[in-house]
Amino acid sequence: MGVAVSDWRLARAVSQRGQLGVVSGTALDTVFVRRLQDGDPGGHLRRAAAAFPIRGVAADVMQRYYLPHGRPPGTRYRLLPLMRERLTRAREALIALAAFAEVWLAKEGHDGLVGLNLLTKVQIPTLPTLYGAMLADVDYVLMGAGIPKEIPGALDRLARHEPATLKLDIEGPAGQPDVLLSLDPRVLWDAVPAPLHRPRFLPIVSSHSLATLLARKASGRVDGFVIEGPVAGGHNAPPRGPLQLDDHGEPIYGERDVVDLDAIRALGLPFWLAGGTGHPAQLRTAQALGAAGVQVGTLFAWCEESGFAPGLKNEVLTHAVRGQLSVRTDPRASPTGYPFKVAQWPGAPDTTGRERVCDLGVLRMPYRMTDGRLGYRCAGEPEADYVRKGGALEDTVGRQCLCNGLTAAEGQPQIRRDGTPEPALVTSGDDLESVAGFLRGRSHYTAADVIDYLLDSAAH
Repeated sequence: MGVAVSDWRLARAVSQRGQLGVVSGTALDTVFVRRLQDGDPGGHLRRAAAAFPIRGVAADVMQRYYLPHGRPPGTRYRLLPLMRERLTRAREALIALAAFAEVWLAKEGHDGLVGLNLLTKVQIPTLPTLYGAMLADVDYVLMGAGIPKEIPGALDRLARHEPATLKLDIEGPAGQPDVLLSLDPRVLWDAVPAPLHRPRFLPIVSSHSLATLLARKASGRVDGFVIEGPVAGGHNAPPRGPLQLDDHGEPIYGERDVVDLDAIRALGLPFWLAGGTGHPAQLRTAQALGAAGVQVGTLFAWCEESGFAPGLKNEVLTHAVRGQLSVRTDPRASPTGYPFKVAQWPGAPDTTGRERVCDLGVLRMPYRMTDGRLGYRCAGEPEADYVRKGGALEDTVGRQCLCNGLTAAEGQPQIRRDGTPEPALVTSGDDLESVAGFLRGRSHYTAADVIDYLLDSAAH
C-alpha cells in the first residue's frame, strides 16, 4: 500500500479488531529518520527505540537524526546514503531498528496479529528488515513483486540468529559470479539471545504456476498464499503473453491471467484473495471458493488511521463524493517495469513533469559494468545518467520517481532545489472509484467501520 500508508497506526487498528493488520516494509529507514527529523510527535518512535534490544543502536540513530523541535520550515530532509550490495553495519542496524519500531508499535498493548509486507524486487534491505521485524515478534511476512523463493529459508536462519543470504538479481550478461546479500545477526550482539519466533510466510502471487513453484521448491516452509488480481493497487503482475494496451493505454488482461483456484486448492495451503475484494459480497464469494478470507487495501487506505497525508486524504475523499476519481493502470510509470496503479482527479499533483532526481534509490537495479563491477541505475533517474550506465533511452519514457512521489503522499515530501515540495504520487486499487458508496454521506471513516462493513454485511 505505497510507502507508510499502511503504517503502524493502521495495522494496530486492524489487529485490535481481530484481523491481520499489515505494515508496509518499503523504505522504512527513510520514513523512520524523516519522522525523527520532524520531531517525532507523540514520542512514538523514541518509545519503540527504547525497547530495541540491540545495545547502542537507538542512541546512535537519535544523535544523528532526531530534531526535538523538528525541521525549520522549508528546509530539506537529511538523506540516507544510497544503498549498495554491501551495507555498513550501522545501516543494517538502522534498517532493523526501523522495522522493529514499526512492528513493535503496531503490536503495542494488545495480542492481535501483525504482518509485514515487502517487495521482493527491493532486495538490498530485505534481510535486516526481516530481522528487525522478527525482533518485534512479527506474526506474518507477505511478499510480492517477484519470486521470493529464498525467503522461507532466510526466515528459518534469522529466527536462530544465524547468517542468512539472498542471491542478488543483477541485470547484464549471464555467466557472471553470483553476488550474495548477507546478514550475520551475531555481529550485532554482545551475547546472542534465545531463538526468535519464526513468522508465517505468505507469498503474494498472480498465477497458480508460481504458487505451485513456491510450495514445492522454496527454501523452507510456505504457509499459504495471497492471490492478487490486476485491480489491486500498487504494482500489478504484467499480463501473460505479449503486452497489449486498450484505447486508454492500459494493459489488457485476459483468460490467461485468471488464476486456476482448483490448482491453488490442490496445494492444501490456506489462501486469501486480493484485488477488488473490498465488498462483503466478495468476501462471501471468496469463502465459497475455499479462501480463508480476503486481503483489502483500498478501503483501509483512506480511513482515519492510514498514513496518507491528512490534507491529501480529505482531497481524495471530497472528489470521491463528487464522482471525480479514476484509477489508471499505467504500464510505464514504475521504473520496475511492472504495471502500476495511479489515482487521478481534477487538480491532482502533477508528478510527470518533476525534475528527475534519484536521491532515495529504493528501486535502483544493480547491473554489471564492462569491468565486472556492479553499478546501479533506475529508469526514473535523469535520462542521461541512465543511458550513460548502459540503459536504453526508450526505457526512461513515462517513468516516474515512485520513491519520492509515494513518500510525499504520506506527508514527508522532500524540498527541491527551487524551494517547492516534492509532488505526491497516489496509488490505489480500482475500488477507489466506489469509495463514495461506502462513505454513505460521511466525510471520514475508521478502520473499524471498514471491518464492521465487511463482516456484518457478509454475515447476512
